[in-house]
Amino acid sequence: MCLAIPGRIVEIHGNIAKTDFGEGTTRNVDISLVKAREGDYIIVHAGFAIQILNEKEAKKTIKMFKELFNLPV
Repeated sequence: MCLAIPGRIVEIHGNIAKTDFGEGTTRNVDISLVKAREGDYIIVHAGFAIQILNEKEAKKTIKMFKELFNLPV
């Protein structure tokens, strides 16, 4: 089974996007597979953005992850 994590793009430099995953965690993500812009929510697997999410779905998914891992909502 694979796990993909939602995050929000903060900055883009070429095909690399600084992505905020919440709780103070940011990572560089390769966005060459999607047409993403700053502010977009993306699903990330193995360091690659594989899908763009609309904000409503992204926030719903993030809330589910937080509940699953007992993090503050």
